[in-house]
Amino acid sequence: MSRKPFIAGNWKMNKTIAEGVALANELKDQIAGVDDVDVAVCPTFVALAAVGEAIKGSNIMLGGQNMFWKESGAWTSQISPQMLMDAGCKWVIVGHSETRGRFGTVDDELAGALSYFGDNDKTVNMKAKYAFASGLLPIIACGELLSERESGRTDDVITAQMKVCLDGFTKEQALKMVIAYEPVWAIGTGKVCDSDEADRVCGLIRGIVKNMYGEDVAEAVRIQYGGSVNDKNAAELLAKPNIDGALVGGAALKADAFATIIKAAQ
Repeated sequence: MSRKPFIAGNWKMNKTIAEGVALANELKDQIAGVDDVDVAVCPTFVALAAVGEAIKGSNIMLGGQNMFWKESGAWTSQISPQMLMDAGCKWVIVGHSETRGRFGTVDDELAGALSYFGDNDKTVNMKAKYAFASGLLPIIACGELLSERESGRTDDVITAQMKVCLDGFTKEQALKMVIAYEPVWAIGTGKVCDSDEADRVCGLIRGIVKNMYGEDVAEAVRIQYGGSVNDKNAAELLAKPNIDGALVGGAALKADAFATIIKAAQ
């Protein structure tokens, strides 16, 4: 089955509102006419509405970087899928390692403070389910720490994460979700997972989806790779059979580099 590539840019905690709008406008011009790749940008919450306005009518979709599983209420600092959709979002990232408190490199100042980043597999599952219930589409992230990889536990960690994160969806929902494999040790570190190994783990995830939802869903679901993807290595990664796109961090902050990655997916 042919799966349409999906390249999403996670801007993380970068770009003011004005800088975000400028980047969106630059990107819009560079990828005008690209219709065989799905593209999304995920700015900070404060820039969502303005960036959404800038990309209106273009081939770029808008996504949030996280969400909560309630519509409203006494949940200080949280944001609901209804609010994301009001700003123009179609997608939302849930379970990124940085919202789980799993970082590729941990600064000394974060030692002992990681519980502030509170996501776990159960909350990721709750967020993804509520995203669907509210009309948003989730990009569900997973990935192993360097210590987990070095101890030979990559497959066990990914399998455990996926079994909980992907539990209890309808077949229709499973067909629409996107999964992002992001080895934590490769996020923001400049280290990229070898393309064959990235493809192998994405294949492992596809096998888990097959066991949970059947072969037709496994063949249709899109699996992105994320972790130091840039304009130099994207073509090799995107050529692999189980990698259907990329969740891009730093390289998504430069229109030229991000446009190159998008065009490599064509």
